[in-house]
Amino acid sequence: MNHFNINYKEVLSKAKDIKLIVTDLDGVLTDGGIVLDDNGMEYKRFQVKDGQIIRFLRESGIKTGIITGRDVSVSKIRCEQMGVDFHLHGVNDKWPTLLSIITEMGLKTNQVAYIGDDIIDMELLSHAGFSAAPADAIFYIKDKVDYVTLKKGGEGAFRELADLILYANGNLPSPITSTAN
Repeated sequence: MNHFNINYKEVLSKAKDIKLIVTDLDGVLTDGGIVLDDNGMEYKRFQVKDGQIIRFLRESGIKTGIITGRDVSVSKIRCEQMGVDFHLHGVNDKWPTLLSIITEMGLKTNQVAYIGDDIIDMELLSHAGFSAAPADAIFYIKDKVDYVTLKKGGEGAFRELADLILYANGNLPSPITSTAN
């Protein structure tokens, strides 16, 4: 069974070079919804499995980061809890920001994966060595990326991408169940 929605040779070839995974927050780590109370306090729902994989990525030599266009306290708290290598909030021009980080880390663009879901992510997705989008991303985003997750934003899309990259690097068991006769 193919657990990933991919053309294996092409996608795994790109995924095996990844040393940094960067994600958008709203619409990838969350479902994109915002809950506000009467006092203007914002609430978000995160999938714990997305955060769980960060340690395994780090142990495999893969760094992680979050670049989000919104600047919200609850998002910063979750980023700290997840233990990502960096998180930047209120960034509307994401590509120059990431390019600076890539340069500082001594990486090449083909070593960077990015997952995003909306128009603010388009430029970054076009420059990343490996691009991905959640299943519920905007259609023109899904049309431009290397990989569309089976999971929606907030339901484990980041985890699915991380597992795919770990598998491509030989750090996860095969997601394929053989039914050979």
